[in-house]
Amino acid sequence: MLADALGRPLRFRITAGQAHDITAARPLLEGQSADAILADKVYDSNDLRERIAQLKAQAVIPSKRNRKIVIPHDTELYKQRNRIERCFNRLKHFRRFATRYDRRTIHFNGFVHLAALMIWLR
Repeated sequence: MLADALGRPLRFRITAGQAHDITAARPLLEGQSADAILADKVYDSNDLRERIAQLKAQAVIPSKRNRKIVIPHDTELYKQRNRIERCFNRLKHFRRFATRYDRRTIHFNGFVHLAALMIWLR
């Protein structure tokens, strides 16, 4: 999921349960502009960092423990990453989102759009 600076959902992609989250990162960034992209350690990859550099944005991603050359990040700016967590928590207030009762992806996708709209209207 991609969220704005206020923690409101902008874009999301539903992936298979066994797929890694980083597979959806590049498509989520297509056509976006930002001064900085904040992400968790899971998104620490050279490929994603290159994509963020192409957007002329700062990558605020802590390095994974197994990275040979640690890439520093802005720790003060990284504290703002909790806004995406708040976004997910707001979405989880909708029971249908939190439990994912929908078997078909298209139905779940439609509900996520509806829930995101309701968050924007608050």
